[in-house]
Amino acid sequence: MKYSGIKIVMVMLAVSMLTACVKKLDRFPANTLTSEDAYKDLAGYKRVLARVYGSMVLTSQNAPATGGFGNGDVKGVDEGFSDFFRNYWTIQDMSTDMAKWKWADPGLYDIQFNRWGADNPLVEGMYGRCMLVITFANEFLRESTPEKINARGINANEIKTMRAEVRFVRAYMYWALMDLFGNPGFVTENDPFGTFTPPQIKRADLYKWIDDELKAIEADLPAPRANEYGRADKAIAWALRARMSLNASVYLSLAQPAITDFTPYYTEAVANSKKVIDAGYTLMPNYQWLFLADNHIGNTEAIWTLNYDGVKSQSYGGATFIINGTASGDRQPLVQLGGLGGWGAMRATEKIPQLFPDVTGAGDKRSLWYTDSQTESMNDFFDYQYGYPTTKYRNRTRSGGYGNDPNRTFADIDIPVSRLAEMYLIYAEAVKRGGTGGSESQALIYLNALRTRAQVTAAPLGFYTLDYVLDERARELYWEGFRRMDLIRYGRYAEANYLWPWKGGVRNGTAFDVNRKILPIPSKQLAVNPNLKQNPGY
Repeated sequence: MKYSGIKIVMVMLAVSMLTACVKKLDRFPANTLTSEDAYKDLAGYKRVLARVYGSMVLTSQNAPATGGFGNGDVKGVDEGFSDFFRNYWTIQDMSTDMAKWKWADPGLYDIQFNRWGADNPLVEGMYGRCMLVITFANEFLRESTPEKINARGINANEIKTMRAEVRFVRAYMYWALMDLFGNPGFVTENDPFGTFTPPQIKRADLYKWIDDELKAIEADLPAPRANEYGRADKAIAWALRARMSLNASVYLSLAQPAITDFTPYYTEAVANSKKVIDAGYTLMPNYQWLFLADNHIGNTEAIWTLNYDGVKSQSYGGATFIINGTASGDRQPLVQLGGLGGWGAMRATEKIPQLFPDVTGAGDKRSLWYTDSQTESMNDFFDYQYGYPTTKYRNRTRSGGYGNDPNRTFADIDIPVSRLAEMYLIYAEAVKRGGTGGSESQALIYLNALRTRAQVTAAPLGFYTLDYVLDERARELYWEGFRRMDLIRYGRYAEANYLWPWKGGVRNGTAFDVNRKILPIPSKQLAVNPNLKQNPGY
């Protein structure tokens, strides 16, 4: 497409049906297009919209027919690790008590042993993926202004909705950068493309920008559950605001002037989570259905998902990474449960299974672990036998079939970015932390709804405490990419007050540098952008 007189190459996604841009993603090989070619009609805008969404789940510029790999779109990073969810999940869960990976993949031991630096390839890949998605979003926004829409004679109403969706995706990427890196580079559609060197934005300022952006686009987003599956609507904007508000004490800890009372933010978390809860979502009747190959069918709980297809949107990220990483070829029952082959690398530390009454699922049906030939305690980090693999994600359907890929290599499981259960838990925690506008009695109703679905046995008197909510988040949301964020919010991530196996690289765990609550700005970014300054401690 053309911008400022410069022709650039952009990968386009073919949309074979109305919903193709969100569930059944397909790809063209790269084409050199001018903006007038790409945006000449409504269908062209929808193809570019698909690319914005697809850039979170696809990793290559090659089409599936040519193998789908080998031309990664985040340069300098192993393509297999460049999927957004895989990278984000690795940092959020593998740097905690949640999961460990035995293979010596570049940079992975440093993530798991909490000793990463600015040259870590996973840190680079995470930053690069977010900025790539932001780049696509900014270009869409530059090409969809009212002036350009009118000049092309295109119906502005649908484009207006698309613009709001793209602004949400961009806000979500900036939230991930804020959560992980604190103070990233910042660029919008109002900045020139190409030679512009982004300034660095402070974490507190970025928080305000994201929150303002989410409020600004709310009116133009479709009503909850009114958009195509996998596309953004009002509910996910509310959900992200609720998540941000719950973590405001972390994100705004260095705000100037300093904030000492976070009650208003907890009140916002209560209000926004309640908006989502009241928007018509319901818990799926079976917890495991949320993580199957057909989890896009009749999913009443998912607020927003990253959508994968085993044939048309292949990558080694998403649930493909989780299932293959978890399964092992010498544990054939585990492979059959998952429906994919096995790499035999990933297991949970004993801390997570021990949160359940019984690892077999007795007393809590969410406890989904494979225990045959396994030892619960991770006494040996490098031996797959130590630690339980989870069977939470399965590339099988509710009827027992497999996903779409006939070779059973790639998963069809859509990843829930946010779902109703998270909103229940945000409401409960925010109320307990002093947020107004809610009640503990209502919070108990939500917590007990999760317990009822899980068939949890009777709770002890007074179970509703902040510690209970933290543990319940681990039981409900385990292996979904929340643990680092939760432990930081509770002051138990880097500190010595909570230890887990291999924390800090020591079998029984040890505290590590509190500066690692924020990742470093990658060295390669510092080298090309003099506006960026490194985060403290690196």
